[in-house]
Amino acid sequence: MSFEFLKRYMPRGIYGRAALILLLPVVFLQLMVTVIFAQRHFEGVTHQMTDTVLRELTMVVQTVETAPDMAAAIRAVRTDLAVLDIAIDQADSEDVVNRRVWYDYSGSVIIKRLSEKFAPFLGVHLNTDGSVDVFAETRHGPVEITFERRRISASNPHQMFVYTIVFGVIMTVIAIIYLRNQLRPIKRLARAAEAFGRGRHIPYSPAGAIEMRAAGAAFVDMRQRIERHIEQRTLMLSGVSHDLRTPLTRLRLGLAMLEEEDAAPLLRDVADMQGMLDEFLSFAAGAAEGEPERVEPFGFVQEIVAGAQRAGRDVTLMPSEGAGQGTVRLRDVAMRRAVDNLISNAVRYGARAEVSVMLTDKTLRIRVEDDGPGIPASQREQATKPFSRLDPARNQDKGGGVGLGLAIAVDVARSHGGILRLGESERMGGLRADIVIAR
Repeated sequence: MSFEFLKRYMPRGIYGRAALILLLPVVFLQLMVTVIFAQRHFEGVTHQMTDTVLRELTMVVQTVETAPDMAAAIRAVRTDLAVLDIAIDQADSEDVVNRRVWYDYSGSVIIKRLSEKFAPFLGVHLNTDGSVDVFAETRHGPVEITFERRRISASNPHQMFVYTIVFGVIMTVIAIIYLRNQLRPIKRLARAAEAFGRGRHIPYSPAGAIEMRAAGAAFVDMRQRIERHIEQRTLMLSGVSHDLRTPLTRLRLGLAMLEEEDAAPLLRDVADMQGMLDEFLSFAAGAAEGEPERVEPFGFVQEIVAGAQRAGRDVTLMPSEGAGQGTVRLRDVAMRRAVDNLISNAVRYGARAEVSVMLTDKTLRIRVEDDGPGIPASQREQATKPFSRLDPARNQDKGGGVGLGLAIAVDVARSHGGILRLGESERMGGLRADIVIAR
């Protein structure tokens, strides 16, 4: 049997699910206890008390039956059966119906018992003032027999239900307070992991139960290893790139002594090597360069596009999409490098590029499109890996590059808790690159 349809009704958060796991057995247990108690106590006691009153009602009916008329029957009951504390009167046939309030559980038991065990029974009024009016058929016509309700059913039968609800609520509140204390370390760990995924380091120390402490300690160890790995990678690439600048400078000075015609091809090679070193340094800087700060997205991208236009690139900033307004926390330097890399790739492999920004209440999307050859869907994942160069998809005759542009953009997007999505531009026919970040 499949329970897939239940998933849409289940809570999403850990608080909701834990509360559901806790409350379902409690509520089920209370229902069982209430039902069993009602059956064993209310019904059983009501049956016994009703049977006792039935014997008295039988005596009243017999007295009425032996009387010559109704008036004599009423006098006989008041005198001979006064000890029973029961009043009798002639009944109106229009009043002969069963009446009770909707929440009177024992009343339904009384009505059923009287109809089964009392042959002359016509109906009963279970009044809210604590009295009972039983209507019975006699040879003188219907009579109304009145007595106190406490003689036929247990008093305050709702107390059991009230106690069950009150104590159930109290225990639920206590359980929720305890549950919050147990789940707080899980939420702290989730916040620390989310912040680390966005490139932020917030203080965290393991706490809670033994299993939670073990998970927290494992996260701390993992975070430290990742940070050491990033630091070592940055130092290595920075050191190699920096050391190579010195021989390149000497080569440039030596080539300056040659004839311009002879030195031109070599100078281009040196420039290409210089560009590769710059990309290495950018990749080594990583996505954590700079501190997050509040940035207005459209103005931020407008500055990047203006800088690309001053550099002679054919880039157009499209009108802002979406109705959202406000600011987003971004690392200014890292995000500028990522967007500039996407623009550089777009104008390198296409004739022109278009940039657009969409800001909603939940996400920020920066889109760069070009009219180049694009990247096949089967190779897009490979294209985002460092040092990846796809000859068939992107024309490499239009510039150098070591395959780090998209990799840098991916790292920057991930450090902000977002992703880089590659697709096909419907408007321009080339590559469409989207940086999508949750607000």
